[in-house]
Amino acid sequence: MRDPRVKAVLIQRSKGYSTRASLSVAEIGALCAVVRGNNPSAAILVDKCYGEFVETQEPTQVGADLVVGSLIKNPGGGLAPTGGYIAGRKDLIEAAAARLTVPGIGRECGSTLGNNRLLYQGLFLAPHTVAQAVKTAIFAARIMELLGYRTEPTSSQIRHDIIQMIHFGAPDPLKRFCKGIQFGAPVDSYVTPEPWDMPGYDCPVIMAAGAFIQGASIELSCDAPMREPYTAYLQGGLTYESGKAGVMLAVEELLRAGE
Repeated sequence: MRDPRVKAVLIQRSKGYSTRASLSVAEIGALCAVVRGNNPSAAILVDKCYGEFVETQEPTQVGADLVVGSLIKNPGGGLAPTGGYIAGRKDLIEAAAARLTVPGIGRECGSTLGNNRLLYQGLFLAPHTVAQAVKTAIFAARIMELLGYRTEPTSSQIRHDIIQMIHFGAPDPLKRFCKGIQFGAPVDSYVTPEPWDMPGYDCPVIMAAGAFIQGASIELSCDAPMREPYTAYLQGGLTYESGKAGVMLAVEELLRAGE
């Protein structure tokens, strides 16, 4: 319904902790067309986290005005130590830059923390790194299907981001799987993850993430809200070999318990 008071529309590409499918670029394009048909002046913003470089097109090629994301996920290539990005319409980028700094300075000045080389080199490596994460996700989906677990997307489905959902249906196998993923981490592999009441969540959350960069989901990690249907969200893998090893260790933990 047309409403001139609406100045911006946000589309979130990935699923978060819901169990819906992640949006394809084509589906985002269809949503953009609906918005344009009802409110041509509204700016369309896409939260693109986890989806960069998975498909051959990006949302700005199908009608989005602005895309945003995290550099410690796909586009940082595992090298960016921090930060985020915005891309798209020049006027919107300039407006965002003025808000982040001050009008008149915009993006001419800002903190880079001496990390420009890592940011650019990470971006250069990002398409390959994302491919490794997608391969890891497909491998994880197939092996878990063979063990009788339900996966989304399935191992044969086309993917729109790097996230792999595995439905465990009970808390114990979910915790064992996360424990195995942590065993395969390059950092803190000796740690056993446990559910915890984290700020911002409505239930305890378990997170397996022994990463070189804290919170870098492009590195192999697995997290889950401890509630039904006890779904694990697996993502990342800087290399397919390390990702595969982590998944195999997680499966070993399940088999050891007879899950």
